[in-house]
Amino acid sequence: MHLTIVGSGYVGLVTGTCFANTGNQITCLDIDPDRVAMMLRGECPIFEPGLSELMTQNIKAGRLHFTEDKAAGYAHGELIFICVGTPTGPDGRSDLSAVHAVARDIGEAIESGVCTVEHPVIVVKSTVPVGTTSNVRKIIASITSKPFSVADNPEFLKEGDAIKDFQEPDRVVCGIEDDRGRALLTTLYDSYVSPSNPLMFMDVESSEMVKYASNAMLAAKISFINEIARITEHYGADIARVREGMCADKRIGDKFLHPGLGYGGSCFPKDTLAVIEMGQDSDIPCLLNEAVHEVNQAQRKWFLNRILSHFDGDVTGKHFAFWGLAFKPRTDDVREAPAKTIIEGLLARGATVTAFDPIAEATFQKFGLVMSYSQDMYEACDGADALVLCTEWSEFRQPEFDTMKAKLKAPVLFDGRNVYHDMALHDRGFVYYSVGRKGVHETVTAR
Repeated sequence: MHLTIVGSGYVGLVTGTCFANTGNQITCLDIDPDRVAMMLRGECPIFEPGLSELMTQNIKAGRLHFTEDKAAGYAHGELIFICVGTPTGPDGRSDLSAVHAVARDIGEAIESGVCTVEHPVIVVKSTVPVGTTSNVRKIIASITSKPFSVADNPEFLKEGDAIKDFQEPDRVVCGIEDDRGRALLTTLYDSYVSPSNPLMFMDVESSEMVKYASNAMLAAKISFINEIARITEHYGADIARVREGMCADKRIGDKFLHPGLGYGGSCFPKDTLAVIEMGQDSDIPCLLNEAVHEVNQAQRKWFLNRILSHFDGDVTGKHFAFWGLAFKPRTDDVREAPAKTIIEGLLARGATVTAFDPIAEATFQKFGLVMSYSQDMYEACDGADALVLCTEWSEFRQPEFDTMKAKLKAPVLFDGRNVYHDMALHDRGFVYYSVGRKGVHETVTAR
């Protein structure tokens, strides 16, 4: 099949590359000439394990193409996937301007004959509020009376595991409006689905809502376990034991129930706010989702207050080492990263910071914070009054503790991801703080 992928960001590039890998002819259309030039050179513009290699393989096979020319991009797309960004605006609402602009371009391409396919199917893969796909149809129909269909096909990719998630999905959800959309999407996804990993067809509005409901549920689990961890610690219990007993209940399960600094990235924060927005628009307040968001924001402030409490509220002139800047391992994504909130809080109070992250340094530098970066995890600890761990990268799990201790000015460790065992660190002479576990430290309250 010939597919057009509009937008070569995270979702678009993963989608296009994976579809090319099953033999389809893919044209990725992007308005950023620098990004297109980069991809034409065979360079991957984003960090995602395995993506660069798969992208190179399919470029060499002649199945994966890149262009900024709309005429070339829309010429042969039987299915046209809209994969542009829908960022959260200053008012907390999804910015759909890029989606609407693409819809107008598609309408003009169909009307002018630039799109040579007799009946293209336009698939919204961007995460959009319910009703957006219908609006895409209206925009295109206002420009052309030629036949086309629309569909919604939300993505469920985890950063750091996107290739595996795409190739081995739990399910593929498609919102369709006619048999043509069903037929083309059935053919396209045949290589990826099975009775245990089904292709699900439903109405468009339900498909749009599945994405938000799924992410809102996962975000709720993260905020729930963080709130329980704070209560657990206050009463002298251990969240590891509490979690073990709780998750043995098969109705609860054990996924996304790991205490830490809360969720970040491009999906959970944005999608939780979008659910709240839809509730406001429909006069159906989403009180639970509002609480999920508030708990998540409070969690990183709670951890910052834990650091401040150790220094009696005054970190003026104190120097901190940070391990991990990305919001999670195996990605360079720093959007809504807890590390940013905590570092900003320390800098604002007169502290200095040196950070190490194996991948995300360049993206974090774009925030413009006045801090230092190190290319070595141990050198980042030189002369620091404490080490703060914000991302559970694999290389942090079994470090040389003696080297770490020798580098630090004081053996103080704030573990925001519960990577280490508290008593083992205490036995090594560290003052060790974690989340929700027993230890020789004070409990502080989020403010």
